[in-house]
Amino acid sequence: MTTPVKVALVTGAGSGIGRKTALTLAAAGFTTVLAGRRAEPLREVAAEIEAAGDHALAIPTDVADPASVDALFAQIRSKFGRLYFLFNNAGIATPKAAFEDLTFEQWQTLFGINVTESFLCAQAAVRLMKSQSPSGGRILNNGSVSAHAPRPNAAPYVAAKHAITGLTKSIALDQRASNIACGQIDIGNATIDVSENMSRDMLQADGSLRPEPLFDAQHVADMVLHFAQLPLEVNIPFLTITANQIPYAGRG
Repeated sequence: MTTPVKVALVTGAGSGIGRKTALTLAAAGFTTVLAGRRAEPLREVAAEIEAAGDHALAIPTDVADPASVDALFAQIRSKFGRLYFLFNNAGIATPKAAFEDLTFEQWQTLFGINVTESFLCAQAAVRLMKSQSPSGGRILNNGSVSAHAPRPNAAPYVAAKHAITGLTKSIALDQRASNIACGQIDIGNATIDVSENMSRDMLQADGSLRPEPLFDAQHVADMVLHFAQLPLEVNIPFLTITANQIPYAGRG
């Protein structure tokens, strides 16, 4: 009996943690589907994977749009017939604003990308994973330490990441009988483009400004790979990975 190809989908795969994770999964033998809004970065990552002798498919996708997500999964089903692993990674950073100054558009935009994207892709993944033979698979949502303790002036992002935690728990519960494992990785200050300013002054809960330590995002990619490679009878519901000296435990 031929072993099915292990297909992984990474959203937000054109840069940052998504890019590192896509490269790491591909190097470990996954056929990696790269999704994100910007076509050129996706093609660059796919070319890097192919140059290393591994397999990738770049599919530009607006992961917050239902029709675009449907088209993404239709291509995955048509080309591979299955999906083993989804890393729900796409997201945007919070606007830095006092709570009373936030606009409705800022709130809606952040939730549309950070929460709706994860719901749409997870729902489509569940449908495919249930229908394939053998059925089952793994879903990992990208949370944040902000899912546990807030940063000042970041209400939309904090609320969205708390929503991701509820989504993760619901998927994990509802899909146990379908042999689909769902977990969440909560990251604190990995070295990606949007976190570079953290090495400078960051607003703390006591109102002070303080630089915060970073750690290499490759460690995040390695943890995602570990989750993806676990047998389906094992789940990691929540994993928190941070820089050792991050002022996280005392936040809030």
